[in-house]
Amino acid sequence: MKKIKVLVIDDSAVVREILTKGLSRDSRIEVVGKAPDPYIARDKIVFLKPDVLTLDIEMPKMDGLEFLKKLMPQYPLPTIVVSSLTKHGSDLTLNALEAGAVDYVLKPDQKIGLGLNEMMKELIEKVKLAAAVDVSHYKKNRKDLVKEHVVTSKVLKGTTDKVIAIGASTGGTVALRKLISAFPANMPGIVIVQHMPPVFTKHFADSLNKISKMEVKEAENGDRVIAGRVLIAPGDYHMSVYRSGGNYIVKCKSGEKVNGHCPSVDVLFNSVAENVGSNALGLILTGMGRDGAAGLLKMRNSGARTLAQDEASSVVFGMPKEAFQCGGAEKLVPLNQAGNELIELISMIEEKAS
Repeated sequence: MKKIKVLVIDDSAVVREILTKGLSRDSRIEVVGKAPDPYIARDKIVFLKPDVLTLDIEMPKMDGLEFLKKLMPQYPLPTIVVSSLTKHGSDLTLNALEAGAVDYVLKPDQKIGLGLNEMMKELIEKVKLAAAVDVSHYKKNRKDLVKEHVVTSKVLKGTTDKVIAIGASTGGTVALRKLISAFPANMPGIVIVQHMPPVFTKHFADSLNKISKMEVKEAENGDRVIAGRVLIAPGDYHMSVYRSGGNYIVKCKSGEKVNGHCPSVDVLFNSVAENVGSNALGLILTGMGRDGAAGLLKMRNSGARTLAQDEASSVVFGMPKEAFQCGGAEKLVPLNQAGNELIELISMIEEKAS
């Protein structure tokens, strides 16, 4: 089997050595080179032709974000960002994902109990995943990928008792940015689980709020799910939807990982199936693994309408594929049609109720 060739880019010699040794433990990975900054990396990319890059996001001379912005339109390569759990690190990482990075891993942090072995296992897994991702479209003029992402101007009426539940993982931050920014202000209340650590979820929600017609915020315990509002599950907290009188509210609580994640899409979808039923709509977006598949099936069985992102528009067709194959998703839809599909389903529910 052909090995995955990796170029490690980090300004710290110690980190370069740690990542090289860690990645080299896997028989499918070969670290073909190391670079202390983007300038040296640029020359090594041309000479070594790596399959995947690992990229430190905070570096002197030129940070990882600027490097990606210059690299992807000319020489697109699957890239895993190595980030720190800080406000600045999370901002840079989210921007790097928007610029073309496939995914990210967090540097070890004793404060949150993230150790080196755990980090290396995650990095190895994500390098293997990234090697199969096609990023060639970044070499084209990307306007053609965005211009079609417009939702219908159809007037929505009885949306106050509807809930849209969305789950996403790898590639989800970019997918959600395109989807949520296109929604009208009167969309039903939306609850989202995007696999992300704490700090990141708050900054992701804030960044979406700046470009959206809806209000977008990191969910807090007791928040109401109302039309015109998007609630994003906070990192390290499972989010569930409950009914309280005539209102839907969210509960956010810490707990063991479910399907390897906290927050978990299945936890959210299961609660929506139990407490919202046929007034709900479910959508599962790009991501690795199967988190959300069983929950989406439970939603569909409770009378909810359900969709999953198609393979062509997904960065990783793991979660949507699992959801569709188990019968949880009624059909697969391209990302740039998902908004219109949801609105059509909402209109159908309204017509049926009237």
